[in-house]
Amino acid sequence: MKRVLWPLGLAALLSSPLVVSAQPTTTDQARLTLDQAQQLAAQRSLELSAARHEVDAANGGVRQAGARRNPELTATVEDMRSATRTTTATLGFPLELGGKRAARMTAAERARDVLAAQLANVRAKVRAEVAADYFAVVAAQERVELAQDSARLAAQAADVVSRRVVAGKVSPVDATRARVDAANARLELIEARATLDSARHTLAALWGDLQPRFERVDGSQNDVPSRPPMGELLRELDASPSIVASRLEIDARTAQVDVERSKAVPDVVVSVGARRDDELGLTQAVVGVTIPLSLFDRNQGATHQASRLADKARDDYQATRVRVLSELDQASTQLATAQASLAVLRDTVLPAAQQAYDASTTGFEAGKFGFLDVIDAQRSLLQARARTLNTLVSAWQAATAIDRLLGR
Repeated sequence: MKRVLWPLGLAALLSSPLVVSAQPTTTDQARLTLDQAQQLAAQRSLELSAARHEVDAANGGVRQAGARRNPELTATVEDMRSATRTTTATLGFPLELGGKRAARMTAAERARDVLAAQLANVRAKVRAEVAADYFAVVAAQERVELAQDSARLAAQAADVVSRRVVAGKVSPVDATRARVDAANARLELIEARATLDSARHTLAALWGDLQPRFERVDGSQNDVPSRPPMGELLRELDASPSIVASRLEIDARTAQVDVERSKAVPDVVVSVGARRDDELGLTQAVVGVTIPLSLFDRNQGATHQASRLADKARDDYQATRVRVLSELDQASTQLATAQASLAVLRDTVLPAAQQAYDASTTGFEAGKFGFLDVIDAQRSLLQARARTLNTLVSAWQAATAIDRLLGR
């Protein structure tokens, strides 16, 4: 059990309402499940909402990309005197050549596909954050219970030592030491309750609640996560939202190259209209064609830029694939290590530590062991329980990372 400095502990006790904050902050006494937390985040997450709006905006971009160019109305008047005035009005119809419209629509659709894949990535990220914060609350609840047990054991030890001091069997120094340990245990309990309160607020913030509307979450340190081995996880690698989004980015960049290349072909404007000569009293038909001459600007720079960005997207895809594969391997290894450690802790370490503590307590009461033996046995038991809890947290972190990477 770690030692807590008295000034720090007293300051925390006097200046912060930590004990009160561990109580329910609302009248809602419901126990929150992981499924309920996921549903709340899916419905109310601002990050998810922003990503959905971006996809919806991209749909508008696709619709705009398919719009045809508007005709142009031109009117000119020569000579402002009514007797000799000539008025010309033409209506020009731009004709997009080189497949510009089709290329533009394809590029907009590919950009929308990228945003849709990024939405899936955000959804997986939010789900992973909910799971991580949810099990952080589970761990915080377990730490509070562990701290409560620690405080209870320390108080029991202090009581036993006090009785033995009265009986003249141990030194008063042991009683002072026992009281110090009991006080430190109470301070650790205060800290554990504060950590739990902070974890509850962090979880509730994922769906926009400033105050948590739940008292506890369902879950315990008996819930050990399980995921398939690395060989099976690799089969889902190509479905990873990050990899899918990166692959679609290549298509989007390639489509943009086609857009820039199509711009090298000039558009033609066909105009038709009429010319009224007031001096002669004649109205004549006017037909014209406007063809830009691509002598200087053939969009070479923009085409080169788009091509290099497409090359960059291909490199980014390979880098993303390597990164996801590496993170997946690390998470799978971390989970397997945590599972093996938990098996040893639960089957061997915890039972032995509990047995040693029970024996030392009984022997101390019978005068066979000293107080330090009881304290050492108590610390070993609490350290074993704390290590079990930390290992379980590591297992859930690894499982959450796997789910995030694979978009589960």
